[in-house]
Amino acid sequence: MWYLCVFYHRLLEYRKPEFESLAGLFGAFAGTTTGSLEWRLPEDQHPDSPFHFVNIPSEEIARNIASRSILVKGIYELWGEGQTFEELEEAIKSYPDERKLPYLTPDTTFKITVESFGKVISFHEQNNRLQKLAFIPFKGRVNLKNPDHKFFLMDNDDYGSENGLPPIVQRRIFFGREIGAADRKILQTYQLKSRKYLGPTAMDAEMAFLMANQAQVRTGKLVYDPFVGTGSILIAAAHFGAMTMGADIDIRVVRDGRGPDCNVWSNFKQYGLPMPLSLLRADNNLPPWRSGLKEVFDAIICDPPYGVRAGGRKSGGRKLLKGVVAPYTVPDDKRTGHIPSTAPYSLVECVHDLLELAARMLVPGGRLVYFYPVLRDNESVDPNFPEHPCFELIASCEQILSYRYSRVLLTMIKIAPYTEDIAEAARIRHSEFKENHLKWLEDGNLHSAVFEPAEIQINGSGDAKFGTKPKYRGKYV
Repeated sequence: MWYLCVFYHRLLEYRKPEFESLAGLFGAFAGTTTGSLEWRLPEDQHPDSPFHFVNIPSEEIARNIASRSILVKGIYELWGEGQTFEELEEAIKSYPDERKLPYLTPDTTFKITVESFGKVISFHEQNNRLQKLAFIPFKGRVNLKNPDHKFFLMDNDDYGSENGLPPIVQRRIFFGREIGAADRKILQTYQLKSRKYLGPTAMDAEMAFLMANQAQVRTGKLVYDPFVGTGSILIAAAHFGAMTMGADIDIRVVRDGRGPDCNVWSNFKQYGLPMPLSLLRADNNLPPWRSGLKEVFDAIICDPPYGVRAGGRKSGGRKLLKGVVAPYTVPDDKRTGHIPSTAPYSLVECVHDLLELAARMLVPGGRLVYFYPVLRDNESVDPNFPEHPCFELIASCEQILSYRYSRVLLTMIKIAPYTEDIAEAARIRHSEFKENHLKWLEDGNLHSAVFEPAEIQINGSGDAKFGTKPKYRGKYV
């Protein structure tokens, strides 16, 4: 059945991938967790409009998606739409009575909410619009606090062109019954500013929950973050009932934090969440898993270090890697408090090791969700993302962080078992990717590319000239 989906005007490229991931989680694709829903735009709507029609198998699935989603404001059974209230009235009257009458009976309570996208409307205007719905034969009582049924009257009236919102072609008015709505109060609960233990790369709560939804995290699943840091991503996974496990190369982060009451464990305790099964001091370049162990994790979710706020590190130290000193074993009497030496870890090597880890340790159908940095050139994104024979890329969502660089959330699903032949094919692909990709990726110079001085053009009058920003920049929200 077709429903009206209204999104929040945020992270526009993330909206449909999150929705379809949740649709797979709640059984919309008949026996598989991956698929595509049928979408269409309302008449005269911009692609970045919050209003979209989507075909969902059942009302229960629609309700589950709305209640779990971070970017869905609400899903509605549409009773009518039109450019004017006259067209809206005609559409509502022609909607089948058998779909309307069960929600208009005397023994029910209801509430009608009036909203306008991109524009604040006065209480007087809201009342005027409500009066135009007098033709609907509501027989129940109004209950504004806890109604049995919620109805919404929404439109996208002309709000001007200087506010950063998608351009309006024609006004469109919608009226429908609410099926489900998002609960974004969890973002206030988990906001970083109230968290006990934070680091410079702690993942924003909204993005952490989006990543968990992309990975289809749910109760009983085992989720692993190989770059756990202060645990932001695992906190989102634990909120949805998953068992969690993390690792970090810095033993001071996973073991000590800032004291017994300010560490990764205290973050989980702060929210009353189940503690991680384990937090390891481990190197992504030298995984700690015994040989033969594979297909353990249901999802791997992470934000690899790419050198803007923090650079990647691997075990060994410069002298060891250069052969100046031989490999050594730390004596037993010096292991307590020992901090192993580390060396720079390039992003291309880090991503290759991550894909190898995921190929070996994810269950069939498991998901790898991670961020990948991209330098922006003329507002375009290089589509050359890392590949692996075990994985299929099902979603790439860009988040622009500055006019120079952005990060892309890649969602990959494991489609083939890990074998020695696949490992060799992956090594060849990695070599080709390493040779063909940008030099900053191998050398870890993203930080320099991002923070180097901007080029300023001087016009004929000797004045500095900067590029102007377009009026509507959808990807920047």
